[in-house]
Amino acid sequence: REWTMKTSVVFLLCVSVFPGFSQGRVVGEDETGFAECNVFFPGQVPPEGFKEPFHVKICQQYNKEPRFATLYSTKDKIPVYSAFKYTKPAQNEEESWLVEPQIDDPENDLHEMVPEADIVGTVASLGTNQALTSDYVGSGYERGLLNPSLLNEEDFQMATYTLTNAVPLSPSLSESWHRDIGRVVEQALVPHCSKRDHLYLLAGAIPSSVRVKGKVSVPETLWLAACCDAPQGWSLGLVKKINDENSLADLTVAQLEKQLLAGVHLFKGNCGENHQSQEKTEAILQAVSQIRSGEHVGTSDNQEAKDSGLVRKVAGIIATPFIKLLELLIYVFVELVKFVFYLLWLVIKRVAGTLLDGVCSLWDGMVSYVKAISMVLISIPYDLGRVIVNVFLGFLQIIQDVMSLTYRILRIPVGFVLHLAAFPYHSICAIPSVLKDMATGIGGTFSLVIDATAAILHGFYYLAGHIVRRFVPKGSSDD
Repeated sequence: REWTMKTSVVFLLCVSVFPGFSQGRVVGEDETGFAECNVFFPGQVPPEGFKEPFHVKICQQYNKEPRFATLYSTKDKIPVYSAFKYTKPAQNEEESWLVEPQIDDPENDLHEMVPEADIVGTVASLGTNQALTSDYVGSGYERGLLNPSLLNEEDFQMATYTLTNAVPLSPSLSESWHRDIGRVVEQALVPHCSKRDHLYLLAGAIPSSVRVKGKVSVPETLWLAACCDAPQGWSLGLVKKINDENSLADLTVAQLEKQLLAGVHLFKGNCGENHQSQEKTEAILQAVSQIRSGEHVGTSDNQEAKDSGLVRKVAGIIATPFIKLLELLIYVFVELVKFVFYLLWLVIKRVAGTLLDGVCSLWDGMVSYVKAISMVLISIPYDLGRVIVNVFLGFLQIIQDVMSLTYRILRIPVGFVLHLAAFPYHSICAIPSVLKDMATGIGGTFSLVIDATAAILHGFYYLAGHIVRRFVPKGSSDD
């Protein structure tokens, strides 16, 4: 079946007419369990063993009252489980899909579930930790409710239509899951729990590696755990495989826990599983078996139920045309209201957009004009100072060039006169130096002649002495 969506206009009307239209609260780590939503667990003790850092506890509320509890996976973008109680179902279902802003932006001031269309652009990182409507559009999957709306009365039913309670399911599987769970709860579980408000239900999903648009995990298994917390209590587990929409296996809660995370305990003390009545358990399993085979489950008031069912059927046949006509009129009226509001919104948006564009263009022009004038006015003193500095520097350059030219012109005759005047001085002063050099040369020559003569005489003396020592006898030499 196709899911119908309320537009943002209808949501705004609902929120304005009914304050507290729908609420939810992300439970902080410093709070125990699911806070006020602990009432949906036997002994107010939530399941144990779900301790992943990406698991977020949500107390789902509506009209400021807790309706059910959800453990949500921000990694897989689907709920791990939803905990609720069976209430008398409403006659009509109304879908109003919501999101939980605090999952993506814990710092925002929205402390309740709100329509997604109302907060687009106002919540930081919307869709980072939770699935959005756009993740399902065109994917071939529906938003299947873990806590089925058909098991809840009107106020509870409205609260179930939140994306934190939805998993991707094919249309046929979604229909099969809701049909089977509804029949099991109403026909097999509720009649065997002496106190209806003591029937606790946990509906969960085991994620797979398949993801819708690479974001939302498609579950590989759906499961339901029931606990009748009464003097003659009992517990039961049911599992439906995604690859077989007609499957519905019953098992004990302990067996179901082994298929989940290690160390998981769904109910406190397994809800008396070791002490439950064997006869009641067999009666429940027999009812489940009949539902699985497509048979109708009867009760001790079978004839009365048949009579009342026949009356309801006849009344339904008679009332159906009028109901359909009324639904058609309501649908036409709603569509007309939606069209009028959409048309008014479009006109207001266009007019406001045109006015805003004109104001923005005028403002931009004024800013640009003022900026240009300011830049010109600021540049005038700067340009004037620059001109004065350039004129002064040019005057200094001219003076420098004149002085340099004058120096070069005067340097030639002045140098000639100075050299000419210095010539006699240098010539006269050079005479003593020349005479000194001449005297030094003559003295050196005489000294050289004397030294040469002495060396010659010393040589002759040495030669004569050598000859005498060689040829004259030693004795004669001694004499």
